[in-house]
Amino acid sequence: MKTPTAMAAPHTPPFPTEDPALIAAKAAARREASAARAGREPALGQELARHFLAGFQLDPGLPVSGFWPMGDEIDIRPLLHALHARGHPIGLPVTGRRGAPLVFRTWTPGAPMTPGRFGTSHPEGPELTPAALLIPLLAFDAGGRRLGYGGGFYDRTLALLPEALRIGCAYEAQEVSLVPTGPFDQKLHAIATEAGVRRFAPSDQ
Repeated sequence: MKTPTAMAAPHTPPFPTEDPALIAAKAAARREASAARAGREPALGQELARHFLAGFQLDPGLPVSGFWPMGDEIDIRPLLHALHARGHPIGLPVTGRRGAPLVFRTWTPGAPMTPGRFGTSHPEGPELTPAALLIPLLAFDAGGRRLGYGGGFYDRTLALLPEALRIGCAYEAQEVSLVPTGPFDQKLHAIATEAGVRRFAPSDQ
């Protein structure tokens, strides 16, 4: 199955009050993170799935959103298949207009995928509201901070789902000492990588 090439969202400030110095710091961090991730093996998603399934006890039937991997993003499709087999409704994001939150549409194994914006792919199933989100990223740090692609789509979405479980999915090598963040950036509850699962302290949220 061919994986589309990753395309970062053309960067404009996700929120109108974001400081220009922060915007520049994030842009520099994205360049460094993209270079650090290049050449990683997406198939390490098999190990991520194994650790996730051992490390999280999700409530039966809990709706979960994932993502269809692009380029050298870690491939979480083995995890999506496993969660679907366990009875979890699965949604994948549809990237809409800039400034809007994501919409999630129900995915099932073998469902046709439609090309979306910025190199994304999504199914055409009914809309789904996730209670747990598996989230792509460029970098993360030990405080649960996440560096995304620059469009602000996940930050807006997570702000509308304050009770949802937020789990980043990445390579272990994507950890950095500190992710530059502002007041609108949403932190993660946990990170899943090919090396294991780490939960972040409530004080970091």
